Amino acid sequence: MHIEAFYNYCHSLPGVTESFPFGKETLVFKVMGKIFALTDVDRFESINLKCDPVRSLELRATYDEIKPGYHMNKKHWNTVSAKGSLEDEFIFELIEHSYDLVVEKLSQKERKLLAQQN
Repeated sequence: MHIEAFYNYCHSLPGVTESFPFGKETLVFKVMGKIFALTDVDRFESINLKCDPVRSLELRATYDEIKPGYHMNKKHWNTVSAKGSLEDEFIFELIEHSYDLVVEKLSQKERKLLAQQN
């Protein structure tokens, strides 16, 4: 996957913002102020994504390119290789899963505001 594909896909999701809260090399994508994806923009070797804990275990057991989240809560985050053999469409699905998990945890008021941004 190329960083442009990752970047464009994240921005295609409703209400997404980007920032660099952890330094100039770590690009963070948020929805309603909550992180759902981050990566090192200089190297773009991997992407950290939220994931359902049960699904995380299944994905890690199935794909060598998916590991416990680097510098993240390993129960709820995966590090997904951007340079491995995973298809872009599959990575996009993992990004959307991460996004959806964050949206599900938003308050009703925040979800209503997000819906108005569509």
